[in-house]
Formats: sequence, structure tokens, C-alpha cells
Amino acid sequence: MNRNQLISIKKWLNKSHRKPLVVRGARQVGKSTLIDLFAQQQHIPLTQINLERFNNLSPAFQSNDPRAILDVLEALPGVNTVSAASLLFLDEIQAVPEAIAALRYFYEDMPQLAVVCAGSLLEYALRDQRFSMPVGRVEYLHMGPMTFSEFLEALDETRLLATICEFTLDSEINPVVHGRLMELLRYYYFVGGMPEAVSVFATTRSLKEVGDVHNSIIQTYREDFPKYIGSRSLSRVQQVFNFAARNVGKKVKYSQYSNVDTSATIKSDIELLCLARVLSKVIHSHCSGLPLQADLEEKMYKLIFLDVGLMNAICGVNWNSISRMTESTLVNEGTIAEQFIGQHLLELLAESPNRELNYWLREGRSNNAELDYVIALNGRIVPIEVKAGATGSLKSLHQFMGEKLASEASPLAVRFDMNLPSRQTIQTRIKKGEQVHDLQYELLSLPLYLVERLPALV
Repeated sequence: MNRNQLISIKKWLNKSHRKPLVVRGARQVGKSTLIDLFAQQQHIPLTQINLERFNNLSPAFQSNDPRAILDVLEALPGVNTVSAASLLFLDEIQAVPEAIAALRYFYEDMPQLAVVCAGSLLEYALRDQRFSMPVGRVEYLHMGPMTFSEFLEALDETRLLATICEFTLDSEINPVVHGRLMELLRYYYFVGGMPEAVSVFATTRSLKEVGDVHNSIIQTYREDFPKYIGSRSLSRVQQVFNFAARNVGKKVKYSQYSNVDTSATIKSDIELLCLARVLSKVIHSHCSGLPLQADLEEKMYKLIFLDVGLMNAICGVNWNSISRMTESTLVNEGTIAEQFIGQHLLELLAESPNRELNYWLREGRSNNAELDYVIALNGRIVPIEVKAGATGSLKSLHQFMGEKLASEASPLAVRFDMNLPSRQTIQTRIKKGEQVHDLQYELLSLPLYLVERLPALV
């Protein structure tokens, strides 16, 4: 599970100037399991302390002496002695916010000790300025659901996994292999990437048991709401949670979420769910240059959900529905493909300084245009469309390329669809103002399952 994160942790452990590592991610994406698995694989003694179980440790962590802190921790029941060869894992660190501030002293006074911490609701502790993260003295690892390639690995589909991992622009994918990958992609749409759901499916192949896992995780998230919403309406936050899952990829209009609450109220509810990492914003950028985040319209955004499997569960989209959808319907008429690509783009950008997703939108009475995603890769702006139609239907993409990237030496756009990979030079004409201009650019069309190869291909 989470092969990419295991590699990242190993790189962190081998650094000569190692800082405490903070693993950030939504509840039940497998943060604790990841650390435990890493320690097993590397044969490192693991000292794991769940601070939710010992939330009376605030006085101990107020000390600026890490040795004194370790003396208290080692006195806890069932806790191993911590040595320089150990991996100290402080789980659910948000339960004792003083432990967050204490990380700086482990870095400054005990750098030889590998310290990892995680917390499902860590972002709420960090909002309290008294317990801000020690800037410059910690590293971050952002963790989301398992990707499609990790899903294949869990299913022991090693040859199909190699097809994805080794694909280059000079490769050819056998149509039979392509068909099998598309078949498993449908299963991923239903199962999603939450580790427990993937594990159950890999072990039992029972879609009913996967559904039971989804329902349990969703209920856990709903039970978490009272922990961070304060005096806000629980029923309204639940309503926002459900509505967001059912409207992935649509521009957020607060009046659609509620006709009795103010925009500020709904906006605040959405912000809370984003802090919990259940939702992620995709913000409109004018895309006039890099970084894309320097040219944002913060008020114009759409949302994607944490995981495609959970999204479908909330929306009541069962396996029978997914299995019967035509390929065109899966890509063009629903939000499933856009959610799939979005959550994988978030994973690709997880360690980037600008990890937020963007899209492009132009609104007008007769010339609306919208691109699903626009990201920065390898120093270039990469527009992305998720669409099954022919190139003639890519009007928004044509308009974006003509307005934003026409001056580039080799403008490139990417389309994700259900077809085998292809490259083509697009030659068309677009209208800019009152004039018509010739436009030429390169279009890279990829099947959805190759989204993780995008950085290498671009």
C-alpha cells in the first residue's frame, strides 16, 4: 500500500540533516499503518504512542528538554525504550498540541532520533496560533488515498502495473491489455483508494463488504464533525458534506447548498471540511503565467472529494450502475472521471510548493469556456481536459490554447479519455475579439489510467 509514500519516508530517514516528519492527511487514509509498515520493512524498532489515549501529557511536552519528554513517554504502559536506532511515532498529535511545539527541541537537541508524527485533525490544532508548527524545523508528507497503480499492486496485477509504470510516448499498449486496465479502472471507481476498502476487495473480491467499509468510513467522518465545528449546525455541515460529494466538478454557488443560510456561513462550512481534507478546492486561475497561484480568483472554485469510492457511496452510485455505464457516459456525463483525475493530480502535486489544483473559466453570454484542470509541470503550464469526444468538441481547450499558450514555442495540451494513447497536431481557427486566428498545438491523448505517468510524459 502507498508505495510512493514508503519511498518518500525512506528518503527522509536517510537524510543527513533530518527534521521531524509530519504526515498530514484525512482520517483513515492509512497514516498509522504506513508508519508501522515502514518500520517493519526497514527492521527499525518502532515506539508508537497514540496521544489520544494519553491526552494528559500536555505538561510533559511543555518542557524544552527532549530527554525529559522521553523519560515521561517511556514510563507509559506498553511503551518501548527509545534509542537512537528507534523510530518515535507520535500518533494523533493534535490531541496534545504542546507536542507540536516540542518538535523543534527534538530537531535542535536530539537530531539523531527519527521522529514522525501524524494527526487526522491536525489542521485544526494548527489554526491555534499558540501551537503553530515550528517553521523550518519539520518536514511534511502529504498523504491521500491509494492511487490506481497502488490498487493494481494490492491486487497483485504486476504485469498491468508494469504497463503503466514503464509507459513512454514510444510505447504501444496491446488492446487486450488496455481492455483489462479499463475493466479494473471501473472496479477502482467503485472501491476507491481508501486502504481498508482496497484490502477488503483484494482479499475477498466482495463488493458488498467494500460497501460496508465505505459506510463505516463515511459514518466516522460524520461522527468527527462535532470535534471541530464548534457551535455550528451539525445538520447543516452534514448537508454541505453530502451536497459537495454530489456536485464534484461544478462551480460552487452557495445558494445551491442552502436557501436559508448566508453565503458566509456555507463558505465557512466548506472551509472546515477542506481543513479536514475531506474536500479539496480547485480554484479558478487566469493562467497568465507561472506560478498559477499568483493569478487566482479565490471566490471562483469547484470542489473534488477525498476519494472516488467514497464519493460514489455518498451519491448512491453502486456497482450495478458503474458496470452498466457506457464509456462515453463515464467520461462525459458524470463526475466520476473528473474526480478520478483530480485526486490523482493532487497526489502528483503533493510535495510541490504549490500543491493546490486550478482550473480555467471564462464566463460570458455567448462565449463560455472551461477547462477541467490546469497544472504546472516541469516549468510549463499544462491544460487538461477529461473528455471522450473528438477533437472538434474541444472548443474550450482550443480557446485556452489560443488565448494563453499560443505564443509558446511548443504548446502542449493533455486530454484524458477511454482510448489508447495518441499524439496529434491540432490545427484549427479560433475567434479572439472580432478577429479569427489560426491555431496549432500538440494534443497528447491518454487513457485515464496513465494519469500517474503525466510528469514523465510531459
